[in-house]
Amino acid sequence: MKISIERGTLLKAVGQAQSVVERRNTIPILANVLIEAEGDTVSFRATDLDIEVVDKCAAMVERAGATTVSAVTLHEIVRKLPDGAMVQLTDDSTTGRLTVEAGRSNFSLATLPKEDFPVMATAEYDSNFAVPAPVLRRLFDKSKFAISTEETRYYLNGVYMHVADSENGRALRCVATDGHRLARIDAPLPPEAADMPGVIVPRKTVGELRKLLDDDEMTIAVSVSEAKVRFATPEITLTSKVIDGTFPDYSRVIPVGNTRKLEVDAAEFAKAVDRVATVSSERSRAVKLTLEDDKLTLSVNAPDSGAAEEELAVAYNDERLEIGFNAKYLLEIASQVDRENAVFLFNSSGDPTLMREGNDTSAVYVVMPMRV
Repeated sequence: MKISIERGTLLKAVGQAQSVVERRNTIPILANVLIEAEGDTVSFRATDLDIEVVDKCAAMVERAGATTVSAVTLHEIVRKLPDGAMVQLTDDSTTGRLTVEAGRSNFSLATLPKEDFPVMATAEYDSNFAVPAPVLRRLFDKSKFAISTEETRYYLNGVYMHVADSENGRALRCVATDGHRLARIDAPLPPEAADMPGVIVPRKTVGELRKLLDDDEMTIAVSVSEAKVRFATPEITLTSKVIDGTFPDYSRVIPVGNTRKLEVDAAEFAKAVDRVATVSSERSRAVKLTLEDDKLTLSVNAPDSGAAEEELAVAYNDERLEIGFNAKYLLEIASQVDRENAVFLFNSSGDPTLMREGNDTSAVYVVMPMRV
């Protein structure tokens, strides 16, 4: 194999591959990226046996062929090469080495046989549909903060993507929760997705998917089966196993009878929470909200480090309410608001609180209170 490729193109492709590769693994071949050159394209394939990413890009292919080389090492080399450099990759099967040349730089890397590289079996997908990148980005970006990191409740370690009935008809919905907070985001349902099985997309896959969604003009082809999910652009294909488990009935924890309404500038609210939380003890990070006529008082009382208080002018005209929250959860939820106003709906100091962006019901967040 002998190819020439522009450094920027190569860096993007290898960057995507090396982030999928597990740093610590007992199978050496899984640390490698499979490079396959044919015609005028070269593909870079990496897997950790749960996720597989294939990145195709244009290259000058002098000699077709395939080999595997350490993804992390190749990425580090390419990252340190000068901008705009032409990189030449030459595989010598007799010595088992891949030569990387750019300008006066020359590297020789150990390779492993391409036959040993595990390729994820192609699956039959029950549902195939297309979604604009900005729509998919919103669904996952706004829900991923609530993914649980608790390994024992493995079925919460991802985003539940499914078809649901919303106020505006059927919707493509993403939900994530860790038991303390919940995010539920809706988008218009593509007609071809009507029969899609609900799947739990793992946390790592959500992180990798984010890299495909930066281009607003892009349309993402989504394929879903009971066991796998695939997201594809013309250049990159990301295939992942889904979490084998049943996502809990989240609708039971979304409160419907909360009537006490607080409307507040989301950015001002987030800054004020951040300021008063500075003095709170790391472990609890509790912030108390005291609500009365058009006034919100945020306060923290940490006996070991001090106290803080800040007042905000808000729209609130219900009876007085005192309620406590984990500052980190409040900040994460407030930071999801793209509009100016965040609307909080309370019931009592012991019940879950609902938050949404203005009158938009397509993004709904729930946060559990804590005692303060």
